[in-house]
Amino acid sequence: MTPQPKVSLLIPIYNVETYLHECLDSAAAQTLHDIEIICINDGSTDSSRAIINEYLADPRFRVIDKPNSGYGASMNQGLDAATGEYIGILEPDDFIEPDMMELYYQTAQEHHADMVKGNFYYYWSTPSERNVLSGLVKEDMCGKVVDPIDDDRVFHIEPSIWSALYRTEFIRDHNIRFNETPGASYQDASFAFAVLAHATRVVFIHEAHLHYRQDNEASSVNSPGKVFCVCEEYQAIEDMIDELPNKERAQRLHEVFLRTKYNAYLWNFFRLSEDLRREFLAEFSSQFRAHKDAGEINPEKFEWYNLRDMDWIINDPDFFQAISFYGPERPRLKTVLHALGTGGLTYMHKLRAFQKR
Repeated sequence: MTPQPKVSLLIPIYNVETYLHECLDSAAAQTLHDIEIICINDGSTDSSRAIINEYLADPRFRVIDKPNSGYGASMNQGLDAATGEYIGILEPDDFIEPDMMELYYQTAQEHHADMVKGNFYYYWSTPSERNVLSGLVKEDMCGKVVDPIDDDRVFHIEPSIWSALYRTEFIRDHNIRFNETPGASYQDASFAFAVLAHATRVVFIHEAHLHYRQDNEASSVNSPGKVFCVCEEYQAIEDMIDELPNKERAQRLHEVFLRTKYNAYLWNFFRLSEDLRREFLAEFSSQFRAHKDAGEINPEKFEWYNLRDMDWIINDPDFFQAISFYGPERPRLKTVLHALGTGGLTYMHKLRAFQKR
């Protein structure tokens, strides 16, 4: 009888031939040898499938071939196929340090963790190789067991589902799945929130072991046409919270959820092309007006400037649109808002005059 692998490493693959060797090489180099590496080929039409073939002589590798149906469907097939004690995720344009799976597995075992999560590097290969530490996991959060409901900072860390290990039994006991929406559009958001909503034993690692590529122009974050995909994910999260049997936990999670939703919507607004921002902002404004009218927004969960921005988004979205990208240099919103806070009405009048041009 074949012993159970310690880790199942899931790699969803679709037309990523440029980076796939580096990714699969890093998986093959893991110092934790007792792993299975499951490549889920989502109907690739480039040489990705041929590249996978080069690794199948290694008994740790196997492949699932499926018609193209999107990231969520690929990940759910991977979750179903996994036989390891823990599940890891590796995106095919990223790569990991050789000791990542070993360190994460040992940490998970030591603390009987539902999830182990670490920092990662933002990685650029051009014009020259560069790594920048994310620093999203703070040192005071690390090396101990955390229940997310007791330290809601963990919900505001970028989902980064690939910088973590998940206990397989925990994932299946709580039926945590990916939304099977088309393409690759924010499905990590609802998965990450569901994990934190159900987990009671989470351990963080401050060191980074994963290189998150920033210069893949085919990445889904560089697809401006997916204007409202983020809305679908956050509706799924809200539905999940509403179904939780522990209503006290559900209420606390809903307050945290609104802050994460606000941050995600704001991020989505800034990434969109200029002609799409106004369309998305109208939906952003409508949804948060409904939350506010229903008395669901807890001001204690937001910074003062979040509440100010939200008021503009709800009550004067045209003004928010104007100040968000004010002037020829198009400074980030926080720069303009800081000037508003110190410049008073004179600066506001100037901005309103700009808006009317």
